[in-house]
Amino acid sequence: MAAATLFISLLISGLTFWAVNTIGQDARMNDTRFGRDLGLLLAANSAPTIAEHNLSEVARNALRFYDSTSSVRYILYADEKGQIFLGIPFSEEAQVDNSLTISRRIQLPDNYDIYSQLPLVRQHLTPSGEVTDVFVPLTHKGKYLGVLAIGINPNPTTLTSSILTREITIAVFVSIWAMMILGAVFNALNITKPIKELLVGVKNIAAGNFKQRIDLPFGGELGELIVNFNEMAERLESYDEQNIEELTAQKAKLQTLVATIADGAVLLDTDLKVILANPTARRMFGWEGEELDNNILQYLPDFLTVQLTAPLNEIAAADSQEKEQTEQHKEFRITLSHPTQRTVRILLTQVLDQQRTDVKGIAMTVQDITREVELNEAKSKFISNVSHELRTPLFNIKSFIETLLEYGEDLTEKEQREFLETANNETDRLTRLVNEVLDLSRLESSKIYHLNPVDLAGPIEQTIRTYYLNAKDKKIELSQEIELDLPPVLGHYDLLLQVLTNLVGNALKFTKSGGKVVIRAYLLHPQTNQVRVEVSDTGIGIEPEDTEAIFHRFFRVENLVHTLEGTGLGLSIVKHIIEKHNSTVHLISEVGVGTTFWFDLATADDCVSNPVLGVR
Repeated sequence: MAAATLFISLLISGLTFWAVNTIGQDARMNDTRFGRDLGLLLAANSAPTIAEHNLSEVARNALRFYDSTSSVRYILYADEKGQIFLGIPFSEEAQVDNSLTISRRIQLPDNYDIYSQLPLVRQHLTPSGEVTDVFVPLTHKGKYLGVLAIGINPNPTTLTSSILTREITIAVFVSIWAMMILGAVFNALNITKPIKELLVGVKNIAAGNFKQRIDLPFGGELGELIVNFNEMAERLESYDEQNIEELTAQKAKLQTLVATIADGAVLLDTDLKVILANPTARRMFGWEGEELDNNILQYLPDFLTVQLTAPLNEIAAADSQEKEQTEQHKEFRITLSHPTQRTVRILLTQVLDQQRTDVKGIAMTVQDITREVELNEAKSKFISNVSHELRTPLFNIKSFIETLLEYGEDLTEKEQREFLETANNETDRLTRLVNEVLDLSRLESSKIYHLNPVDLAGPIEQTIRTYYLNAKDKKIELSQEIELDLPPVLGHYDLLLQVLTNLVGNALKFTKSGGKVVIRAYLLHPQTNQVRVEVSDTGIGIEPEDTEAIFHRFFRVENLVHTLEGTGLGLSIVKHIIEKHNSTVHLISEVGVGTTFWFDLATADDCVSNPVLGVR
């Protein structure tokens, strides 16, 4: 706006001065023509008189011309040398010739007499304005007598109009710029300030400061703009608070979910800095109570750092320029020794943005697969054991049957009977193996067993009878110690018989000749209403590190030597059966001294008063 005003004001001023100059030039042209015509007329009238040296007549004629018009400023007569001898309005008093006489003369151009036929015109400035000087040569009968000089005043009306126009133009120009300056000051004081406030407010809003407000007393459109800005800021602040509450709630839910999952979870940014680690991950890596605010490689064990550095950097620096980014996964299986010995599976996964174009971080999932590895190892050993156990009886059965088939007529009746008995025993052995697998599968299912009052003397005596001959052949003392008047227990007869059979069978298997195996049953403290059952032996004992593992499926103490029969399922079956009776099997053992297995059963009377134990 200032530039436009400057251009317009300069244009108007230029046009005005151009008009003033044009008028002035026209006025000078008129003055020049008037002066030249007047000079020629006066010179023609004065030349004969000057030739006669009648200066008084010349003076009267000149004065008459001078008085007749206001446009003539002066009339001067000079001789051929330029010496002024008469001047109007100069005084006509006689001059005294002495050394102090002032000599006036007109400075004419060189060789002016040669061009004496032409008048000479010029302009010069005076305090009263621009004066036009006309020099007309005085000639009479071809003789050059001197020069007549006439001064013509400018047209007073034109002069007054030019001066007035110039002054008005200057005043208008100055007024315009004064108004512009005042307008700029007013704008700076009254408009620029709120605009600057609005600009600062918009920047603060863009930066997330929704508490920004503008408090300026303005009306009109500017005031309405300020009011609308404050309303917008209030709404944004309200939305921001709602979003913060929602985000906080979602974050709390996510943290709760991450904290409760069984697997370890660690979230990293693209610089591998730890953002989140749930309690499971902290427990697995021994990070409890530790501030995790740096690169995760600083907190991992050395061997794990070496293994994960390259994959982590590769995933974090993956190319994100592809239109459709595919999440990268890397999986590792590692054995940790601190804080406890365990095998874990580590899965590294990219975290992408909503457009799935940029990598925002890395999710590290840590799964404890120790139990899975142990089960796989146990299954492998079980397959090896079962294969071994199946191969031997099958081979024996096949061998004896083939022998009977090919040489049966050559064998005696006694030999044939022995072959058949051996084949029958091997078949029973296979049957037991299959039954144990089926029993364990059935016990691990959700099948419900109805418990009834059972007199423990029955399954104990039946177990003694079953293993009597076996104990006698191995020269092991097998006995029972049952408390008198022992109350019946709430249980399942066949399952309890299987428990006693498995425990006594194991005891006989691991007890050397001359040893002792005892089954005890007695009432605990009368107030507990529980009966304890024990199976003790004087066998080889169990190593302390194996006291928990022996109850796992497929585990065998003799796995490394394979010198004794068995599948590693007997004690696992015992554990599940006792759990079906709402109890737990325990053991105490010393290597080279012996082992005692024991468990407690609720009496039938106690279960009648407490129906919770009635059915499982």
